[in-house]
Amino acid sequence: MRIPLNLIFGSLVLLLSCQTDQKNNYTISTELGNIEIEVYPDKAPITVTNFKRYIDQAKFDGAFFYRVVRLDNQPTSPVKIEVIQGDFTGKDNYFPVIEHETTEKTGLSHKDGTVSMGRLAVGTTAAEFFICINDQPELDFGGKRNPDGQGFAAFGQVTKGMDIVKKIQAGETNKQALIKKIKINGIYSN
Repeated sequence: MRIPLNLIFGSLVLLLSCQTDQKNNYTISTELGNIEIEVYPDKAPITVTNFKRYIDQAKFDGAFFYRVVRLDNQPTSPVKIEVIQGDFTGKDNYFPVIEHETTEKTGLSHKDGTVSMGRLAVGTTAAEFFICINDQPELDFGGKRNPDGQGFAAFGQVTKGMDIVKKIQAGETNKQALIKKIKINGIYSN
């Protein structure tokens, strides 16, 4: 029995596209439940490659969501935002910092559920990431949350589990630090 070449080729393309999609969909497993995300290597290749490198080396296994920013816990900030932030301990285990991919470059923006990288100055991005609650345009390029106006590097989107993100955000805090950090069991490819 001969199988038409176009059927073989079409099946191969479908198989490869499914594998590619799987490598861009991840589950952040937390003690409160799972948060599913999709990352965008076509739009933010440097940032996504960096994030995947930490995942591939299991650096986030045992990490924590340790910081939540709500409207009620940033009294001195003139520009209010809402995010939860995660990282692992042992900053000496960071890979070298990466180039800052602004939202002006990527075309992404900080919408409800956007996954983005934390930073201090431009060029200090390593492993800290955050998830937006509600739209946060002040985190985009030209936004006023960071005085340099460069914004933050958005690179993904929550596709399922915003209820878990909001549970984490509702945790009791001392200023913006969670009193009980929320453990990240690991981040796994779907």
